[in-house]
Amino acid sequence: MNLEFFLMSGYGIYVWSAFIFAFIVCFALYLKTKKTLNKVEIEYKEEVKKLSAEQVETLNTGKISKEILTNQVKAK
Repeated sequence: MNLEFFLMSGYGIYVWSAFIFAFIVCFALYLKTKKTLNKVEIEYKEEVKKLSAEQVETLNTGKISKEILTNQVKAK
């Protein structure tokens, strides 16, 4: 590869450092969001355990509820 492409006429240090910084920030945000989602799914599952059979049956008709409950069963 041509080294000039990476140096970008002297501006490469700014461009690549900004790119790396943006990547790190986006990755950190992804990890934080994933952790929060897992926490909320666990709390949701705990609340479902407290419901009556009729209320659980009503929840099972929803697509999102099925996905959450299925994912929690797979995680164990």
